[in-house]
Amino acid sequence: MVRRRTRMIKLGEVHVGGEAPLSVQSMTKTDTRDVESTLKQARRLEAVGCEIIRMAVPDKEAAGRLSLYEEALKVPLVADIHFDYRLALAALEAGVDGLRINPGNIGAKWKVKEVVEAARERMVPIRIGVNTGSLEKDILDKYGGPHPRALVESALRHVILLEDMNYLEMKVSLKASGAMETVEAYEIFSHLRDYPLHLGVTEAGAGRPGVVKSVAGLSILLAQGIGDTLRISLTGDPEQEVEVGLEILRSLGLRRDKVEIISCPTCGRCEWDLISMVEALRERLDHVKVPLKVAVMGCGVNGPGEAREAHVGMAGGRKGAILFAKGRVVAKVSMEEALEALVDLVEEVAWEECMPPYFDD
Repeated sequence: MVRRRTRMIKLGEVHVGGEAPLSVQSMTKTDTRDVESTLKQARRLEAVGCEIIRMAVPDKEAAGRLSLYEEALKVPLVADIHFDYRLALAALEAGVDGLRINPGNIGAKWKVKEVVEAARERMVPIRIGVNTGSLEKDILDKYGGPHPRALVESALRHVILLEDMNYLEMKVSLKASGAMETVEAYEIFSHLRDYPLHLGVTEAGAGRPGVVKSVAGLSILLAQGIGDTLRISLTGDPEQEVEVGLEILRSLGLRRDKVEIISCPTCGRCEWDLISMVEALRERLDHVKVPLKVAVMGCGVNGPGEAREAHVGMAGGRKGAILFAKGRVVAKVSMEEALEALVDLVEEVAWEECMPPYFDD
């Protein structure tokens, strides 16, 4: 797929837009004023691969804590500001790498200008974040509700406000709580401006429904080349947001940074515990940072063919397992030996196929 070409901005050391890889971000869900809890959660996000972390800044006390996080974290920090322009100024003073604001609720134009000038001085980009839950009354009246075109008009209103101040270091989000409404809003806006787009279905929900809704909406956009960074907005632990976001990119071939395990769904022909094998294999191969395809198949119907097509494969059965590497049979082992043998084979092929580094420490 061909990525839509956008302007490039920089948050700390992370580039967004242009030819930069799509980045995955999340937001801490602790009280930003509680340094111990918030820092602990932020470090967990870093550990699972989060590349940009956003924090809510509801008051002056929270803004005062931002410098502590900025010093402690390795990834860029974005301050989420609403209603009080002075909080945005305090966040910039604390050294944050990005701002998320809705210029429509910051107040008078002079207040927005103060924020823009402070951001310009520090070369900090601004995300204009528009959600269906916070649209202006006149726009809601015009469209009869939070229509996708209402999101686009609201975003454009704010974009033009910053453009009139000659400030172009921005990215834009247009989030609805419905997958298809979100898709339509981004599709329309992508034809109107070339600013990088932050994707997300807002308030997607919890658990499987929230994941499915996010995957449905974002996959449509990403397949069209729309989107430069994303957040999966789930009710629950933010680490899951990052894990889901990364898997979406990997599934679409937009992120190639680890082993992909292909496994059959199993059926009545499978005579061994394939499910446990795959779960163990995922954990055992997490350290291999090479984009190998590893197939684990449960019987002789599709098993040998699928396993042969992968970089490394295994077709198992009651009498033992056949191991494949690069399309040829390399070993026959008992099922008791299969897991260790397969892990060893993957590491061997990873070493042969790619230049260092091959593995995490």
